[in-house]
Amino acid sequence: MHTNINRILYIGFIAIGTYYTFFTRNYMDAAGAFGIGLAFDPFNPNVKRTDRPMWQKNVLFTHLAITAALFGFGIGLNNK
Repeated sequence: MHTNINRILYIGFIAIGTYYTFFTRNYMDAAGAFGIGLAFDPFNPNVKRTDRPMWQKNVLFTHLAITAALFGFGIGLNNK
């Protein structure tokens, strides 16, 4: 049950971040939503990071890279 709640919250924050990115062009809020989404592990949280399959590690690392890119866009584009 705990994993299902995490998945719902994870997908919800991804959806909010996507909305901020594409519809409002507010990259700092999008980065915040994506960053909070990382706190809700959509996979089994009882499995250690080193014991996870490679594809799960790649999904989370890609999510982190998108969050960092949005943060960079937010800082770079607001510094006019």
